[in-house]
Amino acid sequence: MGKLKQAGLLCAGLLGGVLISLQFSAMAEKDVRTTLPIEELRTFAEVFNAIKQGYVEPVEDKKLITNAISGMLSNLDPHSTYLDVEAYKDLQVGTQGEFGGLGIEVGMEDGLVKVVSPIEDTPADRAGIKTGDLIFKLDDTLVKGLTLSDAVKRMRGKPKTQIKLSILRKGEAQPLEITLTREVIKVQSVKSKLVEEGYGYLRITSFQENTAPSVVKHLNDLYKPGQLKGLVLDLRNDPGGLLNAAIGVSAAFLPEKTLITSTDGRAPDAKHQFYAQPDDYQRGSRDDFIKALPAETRSVPMVVLINGGSASASEIVAGALQDHKRAVVMGTTSFGKGSVQTVLPLPGNTAIKLTTARYFTPSGRSIQATGIVPDIVVEESANGGSSQQFLREADLQNHLENANKPKDTKTPAQPQAKPQSAPKNEEEPAEPPSRELASKSDYQLSQALNLLKGLQIMQNKPQIDQSASHETPDRDAP
Repeated sequence: MGKLKQAGLLCAGLLGGVLISLQFSAMAEKDVRTTLPIEELRTFAEVFNAIKQGYVEPVEDKKLITNAISGMLSNLDPHSTYLDVEAYKDLQVGTQGEFGGLGIEVGMEDGLVKVVSPIEDTPADRAGIKTGDLIFKLDDTLVKGLTLSDAVKRMRGKPKTQIKLSILRKGEAQPLEITLTREVIKVQSVKSKLVEEGYGYLRITSFQENTAPSVVKHLNDLYKPGQLKGLVLDLRNDPGGLLNAAIGVSAAFLPEKTLITSTDGRAPDAKHQFYAQPDDYQRGSRDDFIKALPAETRSVPMVVLINGGSASASEIVAGALQDHKRAVVMGTTSFGKGSVQTVLPLPGNTAIKLTTARYFTPSGRSIQATGIVPDIVVEESANGGSSQQFLREADLQNHLENANKPKDTKTPAQPQAKPQSAPKNEEEPAEPPSRELASKSDYQLSQALNLLKGLQIMQNKPQIDQSASHETPDRDAP
């Protein structure tokens, strides 16, 4: 099977990655002074004129230039891209947690649309769309021959309108046909519940503008019945989002002014350190929402759950809590997206999304193309099986190399740990995870709770009187 050639923002409009915004003018002024490659630009002009004069059908200048820009960016790395008017608008709206579509993150593989992940509580999720599904037809239109952007545009549409997806799924002998009704999707990025008395569960599905304040609200709700003995932070299948949201979530669990992450790139603006302080997680003049947290949130025993769908902003949080030994990271190796994208607005309400920096964990680790390796590896099911086939950063064409490794060393995809005992039937997949929040059938969550309970027992274990332990009874001489 071919590698995923392009990861996109998908028909739901959710952003996957770490995003920051800069004013284009500042960077443009620097670029003006750059020496231009005159000969190469002459070649470009000749090709442009050849197409204009000799191509079998007329082509608009705007289309040629747009395609050239798109080609320049798409060949840099998987996350740099040109955003037309519609895509730029979707990106802006998506960070606010509300957008139109089906609710799936998609990429392109072997000319087909591949489902990276369905978004929780969306039409795609409720219809049973699965990670790894290959969409080969949209209504009566074959996907072969379409660009990812074209396919995404066909999947978008007015709310309450329908679209039929024809799907190839591993393990199914016949193609599946699933009809979805489009709707305005409002993603609730934070959910929580008390799974047991004294044990809280906090789930983050993406990092949006209001994610960090929502985390504070949910933590206060979890503490209303009384003190927590332990907390599970679930970042599984969280594709990322806004950098300041990741800083804010990390700040909820770490001491003030603790280093959370750093970025490094060629431009001076790309070199920065981010701390657990208001200047780094607030936008505008909003109140410091972190002050409303119970003090105990910075000391309550924690387990962070991750998997191959945990990317970018979620990896920043997991890496910060891991490096500062604030939490035990459990699950399977994360996606491995250790780069930062800057959105640079262009004239005409368009923009480019450009990879401008790598980010590093507090200890200086680059997780680019390697991911966060959990402290305790726990597979999705007790027998080591998994219902999800994760595509990772290292599988993407033109991915950046890890900054901590030599440039001539290719970074392979991080292998998953093998279970100690394989299931009797190797072809039998694991049961798909329940869509119920913190369900009893969630094996990884149950193991996280077991660990927290074990830590609680160890903390409450009475100390042995050390002075008594050194006393020796009177004995007769030999």
